[in-house]
Amino acid sequence: MYAIIETGGKQYRVSQGDVIKVEKLNANVGDVVEIDQVFAVGQAGDLKIGTPIVEGAKVLVKVEEQGRGKKLIIYKYKSKKNYRRKQGHRQSFTQVRVEEIRA
Repeated sequence: MYAIIETGGKQYRVSQGDVIKVEKLNANVGDVVEIDQVFAVGQAGDLKIGTPIVEGAKVLVKVEEQGRGKKLIIYKYKSKKNYRRKQGHRQSFTQVRVEEIRA
């Protein structure tokens, strides 16, 4: 069984037991979070598609880790104008494990 969910403005295709990194969730390590933005649920040739979400469908995920990604360097440069700007960014993430898909 798989589901297509949305969290943090992004969509993910998940199955039970999957480990994914999503945008930072406001939860502690070990918490179980319920995601109710489920767009589709599929199982062995049977697919339920929501309009826009599947009514009553939920995905339970367990928070495994809160962290920050690798540093990205943003460098702006204009030739012959002595214009240089350097900026760094580290995106926060939450690593979750899909515990259960309820359809």
